[in-house]
Amino acid sequence: MGDMPLNRTASQAEAYGSWEESAKELIVEQMYRKRVSYKELARRLEQFGIEESADQINRKVNRKKFSGAFLLACLAAMGVKSVRIV
Repeated sequence: MGDMPLNRTASQAEAYGSWEESAKELIVEQMYRKRVSYKELARRLEQFGIEESADQINRKVNRKKFSGAFLLACLAAMGVKSVRIV
């Protein structure tokens, strides 16, 4: 009974939407700063045991539907030491 997923309300979806956009922008901005393409990011993620194609990563980022773990792995793969959150 406690395993039921929680459904987002419209206001929650809006609130999360801005954070999802920020997460996407963070990855894209760091890729630009570090001059890392999606192909290069895919290659670097392999070092962490994450095997996804450049196209898969591109779609995931542009849809803004990825986990916090994926975000952290991408940042680590690009050698990002710190980020400003707000």
